Amino acid sequence: MTSTFPDISISTERLVLRPFEEADIPALADMMNDESIIAWTRAPNPYSPADARDQALRLAPAERTTGRGIVFAVAEFLTQRLVGIVHLSHTDWRLLATEASYIVAPWARGEGYASEAVLAVARWLFQDQKFERLELRTAAGNTAAQQVAQKVGCISEGVLRNAWIARTQTEDGGWTDMRTDLIVWSLLAEDLDGAPDRISEPEGFGIYPTYSDWG
Repeated sequence: MTSTFPDISISTERLVLRPFEEADIPALADMMNDESIIAWTRAPNPYSPADARDQALRLAPAERTTGRGIVFAVAEFLTQRLVGIVHLSHTDWRLLATEASYIVAPWARGEGYASEAVLAVARWLFQDQKFERLELRTAAGNTAAQQVAQKVGCISEGVLRNAWIARTQTEDGGWTDMRTDLIVWSLLAEDLDGAPDRISEPEGFGIYPTYSDWG
């Protein structure tokens, strides 16, 4: 029988990580059309409200029910405004290992939300789910995503050369593919020591490299 994560929400001082709701769809569509997110993800471009509905109400729930991982909509605790996504994917239930990726909405950058959300998920994984390893992969040029990995205590393990296709904007305003390296990071339970002291620094956007694996 396939193992699955529980259908839960995780709260921090400022955020709630929960399943997507119908009310998130307009904000999700706006977020995914941001230039920084277009550059570092495989999401459709342009990203329509229909894409947002499909992602929020069909593809994201299927990640959990099929055992592949779990998708958290990240919302501000007080306003419930959508500010990002944390996605656990490629979960290996025998090794108790999974891969994390994350996005921060353009209207919520610089608040430390990405590191706060990833740290909350990591603690839940290690303490409640008894996982042994969390892995992150960041594009070589995505320095903000790398800062998040460092803040939560990840250790850089090496580089996967030419392993990712990002997008860059052309002079006419279009987009073209470009190959780039991926930096592999790992996080174990013992690496979390000192993480709360590191996550208060500002950050930008995070890579979200596994969208095309949904389905």
